[in-house]
Amino acid sequence: MDEVLELVDIVADSGLEGAVVWLLRLVGLLAVLAGLGLWLLTEMGLLVVPLVLLLGGLVLLVAPSVLLALAELFG
Repeated sequence: MDEVLELVDIVADSGLEGAVVWLLRLVGLLAVLAGLGLWLLTEMGLLVVPLVLLLGGLVLLVAPSVLLALAELFG
């Protein structure tokens, strides 16, 4: 976890936090859409993959803002 916060601190210091946050949000949105597509449009018997995609996408939508705020608070 320390490595992730250190990486976020480096990104925040470089001034690219806006681009990184939007890139992660875009990946999260694509993961949510892929999870919804797998769940609603296919006949998958195993619902673990769409669930993981949905939850991972939601985390990617929220986590960049929280990580950058933590890095600025503690860094």
